[in-house]
Amino acid sequence: MSAPTTDAAADSTAAGITTVVTDLAKAAKLAARSLTSLTTAQKDAVLLAAATAIDEAAETILAANAEDVERAEAAGTEASLVDRLRLTPERVAGITGGLRQVAALPDPIGQVVSGKTLPNGLDLRQVRVALGVVGFVYEARPNVTVDGFGIAFKSGNAVLLRGSSSAASSNAALVEVLRAVLSEHRVSPDAVALLPSESRESVTALIQARGLVDVVIPRGGAGLISAVVANATVPTIETGTGNCHVYVHADADVDIATRVVLNSKTRRPSVCNTVETVLVDAAISEQALAPIMSALQAQGVVIHGDEPGMEPATEDDWHREYLSLDVAMKTVDGLGAAIDHIVEYGTGHTEAIVTRSLAAANEFTTRVDAAAVMVNASTAFTDGEQFGFGAEIGISTQKLHARGPMGLTELTSTKWLVWGDGQVRTQ
Repeated sequence: MSAPTTDAAADSTAAGITTVVTDLAKAAKLAARSLTSLTTAQKDAVLLAAATAIDEAAETILAANAEDVERAEAAGTEASLVDRLRLTPERVAGITGGLRQVAALPDPIGQVVSGKTLPNGLDLRQVRVALGVVGFVYEARPNVTVDGFGIAFKSGNAVLLRGSSSAASSNAALVEVLRAVLSEHRVSPDAVALLPSESRESVTALIQARGLVDVVIPRGGAGLISAVVANATVPTIETGTGNCHVYVHADADVDIATRVVLNSKTRRPSVCNTVETVLVDAAISEQALAPIMSALQAQGVVIHGDEPGMEPATEDDWHREYLSLDVAMKTVDGLGAAIDHIVEYGTGHTEAIVTRSLAAANEFTTRVDAAAVMVNASTAFTDGEQFGFGAEIGISTQKLHARGPMGLTELTSTKWLVWGDGQVRTQ
């Protein structure tokens, strides 16, 4: 018998991966049904136990992560992506701290959103329920593996995790701990599963598992998000890219503007809430440009723009989500021009204005359409933990069904409960 052709072998591999994903999705669907019977206390006990177990397994998890980082560096992966991938003892502590925060939050399941009694005596209540099975596609950042599990589990959902191959060892070590904790608490370990990451076929199988998966959330670069949204048959919640802006208004305090811009850019350049373009009002440019540029350049930031001392900017720079120590900078003629620029180039993530003018702040917050709009504050605050959600599963830049940092409530839907005592409809 002759060996299979390359195309046939590839088809066979794809079919095998699809089967694996389908089986995991079926198991997750059964697990999701079982989660509906868990009390808040039971869910919190699992989350707290998971935090403790990850702390205890930190050495093993860090060793697995070191393998991922070594492979990434050997492959010439850019520094910003390696930073997203890398775990440290402090970041592991942050992961477990996030789980403990989620455990301490109110349980959204069963919350009454609205209710009333109709004239015919029927009692209506709209209550929060889990979405069911959540598929999560994401890149690098192994902390997201645990964040996704924690928020999904507390909100009563099973989660299918499809991380990137670059974090395969880290993700496997973390999910192994999580599944063991679930089993120890007599909860189906299939409430969390890690999908194969060596092929894109697993993403395709996940986003087209309609009937088994209730929603897919992509979190990563523009290419990943657009590919998922374009090809999914399962409903998706788009967590878009962050081409964020800080506008320094004509009536800005220059010291505050410098502080806000610097923190927005340099706190952690590789994340989506970092500022990528600074707009400086022409009326304050003589006072503001020099100190802002000096502060950025002192931290190693390369500024792309049209002023002396900047790298010459091209049209591409206004579109760029650098995710690095780069920023575009432009002088604009007034508030209207700043808003026009944001409308044209922004991605609806986070936009900020620095001003002492209440009228300007109100106009900016009214006219700028984004998931989060800041006044005299760093764009870095667009974050589920900072908003009091504990960990987050992503930052939605769409308008349905969630927008902004996505916490527990954003992973729920609602259903109507109707109680009667024999009423029948006559019209």
